[in-house]
Amino acid sequence: MAEKNSFLVFSGTNSKYLAEKICASLGVKLGEMQTTRFSDGEFAVSYEESIRGRDVFLVQSTFPNSDNLMELLLMIDAAKRASARQVVAVIPYFGWARQDRKDRPRVSIGAKLVANLLEAAGIDRLMTMDLHADQIQGFFDVPVDHLYASGVILPYLQSLKLKDMVIASPDVGGSKRANAYAKYFGCPLVLCNKTRARANVVETMQIIGDVKDKNVIVVDDIVDTAGTIAKAADVMKQAGAKSVRACASHCVMSGPASERVQDSAIEEIVFTDSIPYSNRCAKVKQISVADMFAETIRRVLDNESISSQYLL
Repeated sequence: MAEKNSFLVFSGTNSKYLAEKICASLGVKLGEMQTTRFSDGEFAVSYEESIRGRDVFLVQSTFPNSDNLMELLLMIDAAKRASARQVVAVIPYFGWARQDRKDRPRVSIGAKLVANLLEAAGIDRLMTMDLHADQIQGFFDVPVDHLYASGVILPYLQSLKLKDMVIASPDVGGSKRANAYAKYFGCPLVLCNKTRARANVVETMQIIGDVKDKNVIVVDDIVDTAGTIAKAADVMKQAGAKSVRACASHCVMSGPASERVQDSAIEEIVFTDSIPYSNRCAKVKQISVADMFAETIRRVLDNESISSQYLL
């Protein structure tokens, strides 16, 4: 591995819990950085140690609210101005990724805008996980290391040793991801066809496939308000499913999500810790991706391939 003093890892305010785990896995100390907040809502960042000529890894997921993204941009700018050799943004959860195209007239493409902001701030590389759409990698003109949560979720699902298992996608858009899981386990794939009344509100849902007497695992990348995944679980249970579990990469879980999951037919829902989750729900389990990101950092520093980490 590269010399420990050749690189430094820093964290934004709300991703410190994950950055500390990554540093523990790497066997290094989390870099010292200070964020000063002002009464009008502005804030400033400063590095409390020299980073001149170092490879700097900045850990910060850009989950709500927007302060997390702004803090990351300031961290990048400060690192460039402090003569860091290379600035790598480690963004386990890349916010605005659902705005990856113009799906109707006169709308913004938020994912491209955020990519532009990160590059303008000065990143030399991006390290992220389970982008909502793979093509977002093409929004960047710097190298992108795109990791997959399946690396930690699949081993957990295998440990359950479920019989008569079926993998399900909560919507047609997630069929590619769910199909990869189904192929890995060698089990059938079920799709849910949904119609929305408006954003975050599911109107109707139909199941395409057989779930009767099956142990169903619903696979998704993001659970926001949990309306889709809770509805899917309830519909599958009504269709005769023996049990319904769910797994997703990013635990956004906003608004009434925790209550919806608790009141639904879902037995357990598994997330990574790319986003902190404070609203306790007995059905939610989080698995850490710290070791996976730490290993990727090590391989990037040593100019090694990262593809062997992919299980799918």
